[in-house]
Amino acid sequence: MSLVAFLRECLQQMHRQYEEMLHDLTPEQLHWTANERGVHIAFVAWHATRTEDNVINFVLQRKSTVWLDNGYDQKWGLDRIHPGTGWTLEQARALRLPSAQEFLEYARKVWQATDEFLQGIDESYLEQTVTVRPLGELKIRNAIGNVCITHCFTHLGEIQHLRGLQGLRGALA
Repeated sequence: MSLVAFLRECLQQMHRQYEEMLHDLTPEQLHWTANERGVHIAFVAWHATRTEDNVINFVLQRKSTVWLDNGYDQKWGLDRIHPGTGWTLEQARALRLPSAQEFLEYARKVWQATDEFLQGIDESYLEQTVTVRPLGELKIRNAIGNVCITHCFTHLGEIQHLRGLQGLRGALA
């Protein structure tokens, strides 16, 4: 299996798990926090998806994001550029999504764009260097592997944990 095929398979698996963890949430479950120091599933899912959108579309392809192309910032009254990285706890907790289903419409478009992009690259492309803020210079394989896969899988674990704290089925149930 090529590295491109491996990255694509990992991302497809992760996307399926995000879909599974989000599709049945009510607005209350989506925005529930465990305590005054925690963030909710809506912020975590939005941040992870916006990060993938930014890395794949803006950083790697130098084109507009799905976020901006579809006007989600205006539709939902959310930040146009920043995906939540470096936000304060209060900013993260204040984020509101209209519903899990509406969010998943956005996420599916990002995931489709990611898959289409990966279908069109080869191994040599992965060895090029790119700047990913705030991380600095990375090989493209690391931008995809470390940011889009590892980072977003970590956030998926947070979502699974928050579901479990609400008495909902998480990853192992």
